[in-house]
Amino acid sequence: MVRSPYVEVAGREGVLGIGKKYKELYILYRCIPLNETRDGRDWSLFTRMKLEPDYDVVVCGAGPAGIVAAVQAARAGARTLLVEKSGILGGTTTLAGVNFPGLFHAWGRQIIAGIGWELVERTAHEEGRPLPDFANYNGFHSRMQVLVNKAIYAGLADEMVHDSGASVLFHAMPAKVERDGEGWSLTLCLKEGLREVSAHVLIDATGDANLVHLAGLPLSRGESKQPGTLIMHAAGYVFEDLDFAVLEQAFVAAVENGEMLRSDFYAKTNPVRGFLRAKGNNAMHVIGVDGETSQSRTDAELQARRAMLRIIRFLRKQPGLEKFHIESFATECGIRETAGIYGETCITLEDYVTGRVWPDSVCHSFYPIDLHSCDGIGIDIRPLEEGVFPTIPLGALLPRDSRNLIVAGRSACGERMAQSAYRVQASCMAMGQAAGAVAALAAGQGCELREVSLSDLRELLSRHGAIVPETSHLTDEISAEVETSILRTVEV
Repeated sequence: MVRSPYVEVAGREGVLGIGKKYKELYILYRCIPLNETRDGRDWSLFTRMKLEPDYDVVVCGAGPAGIVAAVQAARAGARTLLVEKSGILGGTTTLAGVNFPGLFHAWGRQIIAGIGWELVERTAHEEGRPLPDFANYNGFHSRMQVLVNKAIYAGLADEMVHDSGASVLFHAMPAKVERDGEGWSLTLCLKEGLREVSAHVLIDATGDANLVHLAGLPLSRGESKQPGTLIMHAAGYVFEDLDFAVLEQAFVAAVENGEMLRSDFYAKTNPVRGFLRAKGNNAMHVIGVDGETSQSRTDAELQARRAMLRIIRFLRKQPGLEKFHIESFATECGIRETAGIYGETCITLEDYVTGRVWPDSVCHSFYPIDLHSCDGIGIDIRPLEEGVFPTIPLGALLPRDSRNLIVAGRSACGERMAQSAYRVQASCMAMGQAAGAVAALAAGQGCELREVSLSDLRELLSRHGAIVPETSHLTDEISAEVETSILRTVEV
């Protein structure tokens, strides 16, 4: 068979026949002509993308915030490039294995929709997975998260970015950021060397404020960081047959003799039981890690896999767990906290837990305060009071003293306890859509982000399915102050 760079991998029912028995799967390889169009798509464009020298909007980081930011900007007509350090879209959802994004609903009502929800809902529909009963919201908040199939999610994310008109570049990272008139010159580190592109607006969706740092702007860093987690899926045991009194005692002894770390199983009480009940899914901590730099990220990855190996070796020696094994584990250690920006607005804990509506609110967020203990033992979870619907102001996404630079995701400006809630995926998606919308408007109008009319921004977001917080109850004076321009009194 003649080899070609243009190859299709297909299954009997859609991509890889998801939902069919393995014995029914087959793979078909077929050369795709460069001009072939099927299902309304030019599929050849998935395999060839020319890096242009100039864009309206460049988004760095293709996690929950970055995907949505790029799709929104492109759908709004901006020439958009999405840059991702890995080889797959999804970030936390796919690379870190946290494939249960949330929360899109609060107190029985949807408060985050738009492009992020479109991706999640399409993934569930494609798999045939029913959505949770969002009207029945009593109980632990995880019941309202949506479990997504990572394979389908990643494939649909590719489709959404492609169909929006945005370009995507994998295996690339920002190396240098410089002001270029009203816009930016961005140097990318590619496998083949350094390449420069220019953009009117940069969207920092790295989760670590990498672009903001490269632009020479200060960042907020706490003295301590929440621990990371390596998502894994364990098997090879019957939970009901285990003697947990014996297992817990063995774990205490293993910690005392240095065989295990207490944070390897993070539950405060009955930690072994908690880990095995969860089958290893989001049940361990990697303490003392930071993911802001390549070196600190390397340390986190190595520590995470060392912990996984400790867990395997320890459990396989215990009665009833002789066949314990890890069926799969995440490619990357999940990082909860690195650096944040000093924004025009800072979201305090009080702002978040009282559901403050800002004059420049652009999206909702909803999640309990969720601070994982620095020592790796337990989580400080504080559910919000019923009827509270927190919001995110545009000012929290805009670094002070910047021009045409905006962040989307967990790097938004806020107090640590507030950030522990709005760092989650649904909230990052909502922030990403807001960032993509204002970036597209600023590029289209040839103006600075703060000069975009709030009414234009909200109208664009609503037109693309986002739920924009209601601000009509605010005083006429405050509304008038921000209606003409966003944060017009800020000197930049």
